[in-house]
Amino acid sequence: MTKTITIKGMSCNHCTNAVKKALEGLDGAKKVSVDLASGTAVVKSDTPLSDDAIRAAIAEEGFTVTAIKE
Repeated sequence: MTKTITIKGMSCNHCTNAVKKALEGLDGAKKVSVDLASGTAVVKSDTPLSDDAIRAAIAEEGFTVTAIKE
């Protein structure tokens, strides 16, 4: 399963690293990539990831999820 997340508020590499670490901490997350230029993150997992869990993990780092697509 792959989810693409659009994130508002990232402005530097520190931001992308914080988002990547938060998403890697989700149960089931296998591969995470974050792109500053597009303001997106892609999470690949073997099991379904809850959109609410994704939003909460990113919110804890101070950013806002504006969209999640499968």
